[in-house]
Amino acid sequence: QVQLVESGGGSVQAGGSLRLSCVANGYTYSGYCMAWFRQVQGKEREGVAAIASRGPTRYAPFVKGRFTASQDVAKNTVYLEMTDLRPEDTGMYVCAATPFSDHHCLQFATAAMDYWGKGTQVTVSS
Repeated sequence: QVQLVESGGGSVQAGGSLRLSCVANGYTYSGYCMAWFRQVQGKEREGVAAIASRGPTRYAPFVKGRFTASQDVAKNTVYLEMTDLRPEDTGMYVCAATPFSDHHCLQFATAAMDYWGKGTQVTVSS
């Protein structure tokens, strides 16, 4: 059974940093595209960052230069390093994975993602 488990969320002040982790269990991590989405109540889920199986990454314009996605294949883990956090970054950050389409994953196509975690909450205060 495929399972994605996120951790690392918390409450920080504006300008602070957090590092999110997503551990993938139940499948061989290599060959998957992993993406981070965030969900804010009342808004559509939006893509934040994605990292494809061979390493290409893509970031949403509103996090570019502040967030960095990386992966440790040996640990079946993908990370999201978040710096210079802003109140508008507040939300539930959810990890997702697909083995089928790096292209759609890098386009943050939610319908293309096959597996989802439950998320980790990030709260940024001003």
